[in-house]
This record gives sequence, C-alpha cells and structure tokens, in this order.
Amino acid sequence: MSKILLKAWLLSPAVLGASLVAPIAAFAELPVTEAQPIAIAAAPEASASAEIPQEPTQTELKISEQVSVTPLDTLTLTPPQQLAQVPVNPHAGVGPSRGIETPANPANSEIPLADLDAAPQADAVSNAEVMQQLNEYGREGRGNKRQAQVTSVSQLSDVEPTAWAFQALQSLVERYGCIAGYPDGTFKGNRALTRFEFAAGVNACLERINELIDASTKDLVTREDLAKLQRLMEEFAAELASLRGRVAVLEARTGELEANQFSTTTKLRGEAIFWLGEGEGNRATNNVVGRFADSSDDPTQAYLGYRARLNFDTSFTGQDLLRTRLQAQSMPVLSDYDLFNTLMARTVTDDYSGNIVLDNLTYRFPFSEGKGLVWIGAKGLALDDVQDVLTPFSDEGSGAVSRFGRFNPATFQGPNGAGVGLEYAFNCNFKANIGYLADDGIASQASQGKGMFNGNYSAMAQLVFAPTDKLVFALDYNHRYFSSDNVYVTGGTGSWGANKPFGQNATTTDNLGVQMNWKVASHFSIGGWFGSSWADQKTGGNSNATIINWAAVLGFPDILREGDTAGLIVGMPPKVVSHDINALEDEDTSIHIEGFYRFPFSEYIAVTPGFYVVTNPDHNSNNDTIFVGTLRTTFRF
Repeated sequence: MSKILLKAWLLSPAVLGASLVAPIAAFAELPVTEAQPIAIAAAPEASASAEIPQEPTQTELKISEQVSVTPLDTLTLTPPQQLAQVPVNPHAGVGPSRGIETPANPANSEIPLADLDAAPQADAVSNAEVMQQLNEYGREGRGNKRQAQVTSVSQLSDVEPTAWAFQALQSLVERYGCIAGYPDGTFKGNRALTRFEFAAGVNACLERINELIDASTKDLVTREDLAKLQRLMEEFAAELASLRGRVAVLEARTGELEANQFSTTTKLRGEAIFWLGEGEGNRATNNVVGRFADSSDDPTQAYLGYRARLNFDTSFTGQDLLRTRLQAQSMPVLSDYDLFNTLMARTVTDDYSGNIVLDNLTYRFPFSEGKGLVWIGAKGLALDDVQDVLTPFSDEGSGAVSRFGRFNPATFQGPNGAGVGLEYAFNCNFKANIGYLADDGIASQASQGKGMFNGNYSAMAQLVFAPTDKLVFALDYNHRYFSSDNVYVTGGTGSWGANKPFGQNATTTDNLGVQMNWKVASHFSIGGWFGSSWADQKTGGNSNATIINWAAVLGFPDILREGDTAGLIVGMPPKVVSHDINALEDEDTSIHIEGFYRFPFSEYIAVTPGFYVVTNPDHNSNNDTIFVGTLRTTFRF
C-alpha cells in the first residue's frame, strides 16, 4: 500500500500538467475580447509550477460580471439576466418569448419589448451551454461509461502528427484516456482554456489515475511521462507569465470602468428622428363638423421636423423594467385648419412642442414563472403596450408613416398614460390582456370631474389566439369615457364627426375590434383589422352614433436585404355610418392608401421613404384628394 501512495504522490504533477495541454496553443496569443472577460478575470495567476487555482474572490466575480459589454425589445415572460446585456423595446407584440408567435417587430424597433423581451434568454442559454460543456468534460476519462469515446489521438480531426504536442496528447489519450477532446472529435488546441474546462480536465485525470492505482495495473504513469509534462510546463513558462500580465491589465481596465460607469442598474438608450415632409392638394373645406377654413390651393410647404428621445431603462432584479423617458419634438400637425384641415392628413408622430418633457414613466415585472406580465404607469403607458398589435407596422420610428396606418384606432387610440395592465399567456396558443388606463394629463389632478376614475379613461380586454406559428387572431374590447371639452373618440383619426360625434359633450363609447396576421411566406405577410365604436352622448342630450373603420395590410420583410421592410396599407379611416341626427352622418367614403420602404444602412441608422393618399378627405367627395410624401431617418443608440 505504501508503494501505491508513493506513486500517487509522484503522479500529482502529471495530473496538473495534463490539464495544461488542452489550452497551451491558445496561451501564445490570447486576445482580450468582450466575449472572454469572465473566464480571464476569474482565473487566478498561473505559474510555471502550475499550482491548482483557488476559488475566485467576490471582487473577482463582480469584476468579471461587469466587464461584458453587449448592446437593451419589449422585458418579457422569460428568465432574468443583467439589464446591461438586454436590448429593449416598448411596443412588444405577441411573440415566442411571450407565449404566442407573431410577425417579428421591425429591426431596431425602439423599445418594442422585443429588445428587452427576448434578450433575457441569452444568459440562460449561455449558462445551459456552460453546464452541458462541464458535464461533457466531467465524463472524460470514463471510457467504460461513454459512447463514442476517443481512444486514439488519430481520431481527433484537428490534431496533425506533425503538431509539436502530438506525442504528449498521444500518451494522455491512448495510455490514460483522460484528455480525450470534445464529443465532436476535435481537440480545439488553439482555443482559450476556461475555468470550467480546467476543473473538469483535472477531475477526469484524477478519476482515471485513481482507477489505475486501485486496479494496480501495469498502465501506471511512468517517470518518462512525468518528464514530458515537466518539459511542457517549462517550455511555456513565458506564455504563462504573459497571461498573468494580460489579466493584470484587464483588472486595471475593469476597475476604471467600475469607477466611471453611469449606473449598475440603468442603461441609456436613445432615438432621434429627422422627418422631411411635403403635402400636395387643396384644403378640405366641405366638412360636416369641425373647423371651417377658407379654401386654399396647396396650403402646405416642405418642412423638416424632428423628435428626440432618451430612455433610462432600469432593472432591479434582472427581470423587471423601470422606464423613464425624456422627449423633445417639433413637427407640424397637418390636420390644422390652416393646412389640410382634416384629421386624415396626420402623420404618425406630430407635435409642435419643442420643449424637453417627461414623456414616459412606467414599470413592469413578470409573475407566475414568466407567464404573466404586470404594467404600472404614471405617464406614457399606452394601450398598445398592454394590448398586442398584430400588424407589423405600429412602431413610430420604423413602421407606418401615417397616424391611421399604425393600428386600429377603435381599440388602440383612446385615453391612456396612467394606470395598470396585466398580460397572461395560458399556453403557446392562447393569451389574455386586461387593463385600466386614464388620461395622464387628468389622472394626476384631484379636482371634481378629474382624477383616475372621474376623468377620461379606457377599460380594456383582449384575447389573442394563434392556431399556428404563422397565423394569429385577436379580439379587442374597450369601454371609454370622455369628459366634457375633452372628447377624441377616434384618437385624432377619421372625420371630424367621427372624432367628436356630439361636439364637446361628455361621451362614452363601446369599441370592438378584430385583427389578424398571416405569415404566408418568409418575405410576405397579410394582415388587417376591423373596428366599430358605439358612442353615447352623456350631457346636452341623449344621442347615439356608430363609427366604423377597416384596413388591409401587406408586409414584405427582408424583401431586398436582411433587415429591410416594405409595407402597403389600404383602408377606410373612421366614418360615422349612423347617427340620431342624420345630417351628422358621413355620406361619402374616404380611402387611405399608404406605402413605405424601410432601408437599414446599419444597426443604428435606417431611412424610410413613404407616402399616403387620401381620397374624398373627411368622407366628403367635394374635397380634393390629398397626397403626403415623407422621408424619415431614424437613429438609434
């Protein structure tokens, strides 16, 4: 027994030396990249004697976790990860990460929770790969328990007989079977060694040698083997010293980054839109209701507007998201009475205010193991945040160029901003969303007729059903209340009469909408919606009105190159089809025709030329057709 113990003691240098064979070729030139910080920072200083590494300290682990720098679409129902590694998006549609497949949001879409929704899976996948790799290495050396065990160095496809380490590998593989390469038959000698691989390799060799000692076989390690391993360690002493120097430099850089970082929990993301536009056509003067203006030929001029946003996205658990957004904007509202004088001319984003304002303050967090998502908003929580938009062009920075073309105004344009919402995916085919939102300009006031429940509000419910991964349907319902002097039934779209069917008198509406999208092929999808609103006058009388709208949407993703999108939208803006006062009904029909093409120059810059045509503006054939051309350039960082 004493001889066996003596041989085991003599064997220990060979065990440690064997674990160095796998990465030796990589030590000569080890680049410091973003993908390697954890492995490098966590590894203790190596020496020529190849001492067994000690466990990393808390400081080392913290540094390694913060070195990774990756670029935050829309926290979703997925496992957590560090916020700094999560790309985000604000208008996440139904997608795989939320339980139901739908068309992907446009590339680089701003906040579509898409960025943040799908990203948390990255760390989970990485951890799973590391654990799988560790298990595979841990099984090395157990030839009697593995299938397809490498028994000869010739079975390693990337090791040539002329390689300088061929004989050493031959001894380790064929004599001891403890450093047997990867399951795919490769050795990957030029790849950097990770801490997990080091531990697994040492463990495999220890187990194999313990088996040899216990069996007292003739295959025990020889002094010649020990001499070979010692020679290898001495030959690469310089490379090991270089590695220690690189680790020291990396630690210094990490310390500087820690000292100057903005926040450990908050990531800054921004968007800037340059909007060049021009309108052609005459001012609409034949309207049933609304502002009456003098007739004018071609009342609009070419303009260059802008919108800039800064999003401060904060996560406290890695799964939640607190968004604080600052915004400045200056863009003409083409529906003004001295311009086209019809709501049908409005662009997707328009506002004259050039001041910097707090535009969004919302918080969301998952529950029920990621199946559900809770929204809480003090400002800027939109109906399309809580409800899912199935058509792919709802994003203001990369989708439709008109206000009507984004989504169904009957169920997505209404009082919003402050309130709560809840989303829950029962399975991969069925999902439900509910919420209550109040106008954030009124919800923060405590005077009579205002506040959360006495001012303008929307109560909503939505059911989403995806029978296949390419086809999805949704049924939407909203009940809304509009207080006196603050009425916008169709959210600033359609005819003046549809937007204010009873003037400025208090109004309630019940709104029903259906929407669908079908991905026919990889580069083609068909979608659309139909919406109906039943309005009741609450003060100044007791009238009723029915308002409808519809649209058909064709999408062409990646049609010319990866990341681009073309879209065609044809529909009828909101129209009063029934009213207790017949004179207030819209007798004619306007048709909205829109086309655009989004071309991404890079991950951060995209240009979208587009146009839309409106026939019989304000649903009145006496008004001339109007044409609006746009050129939108979007920068995201």
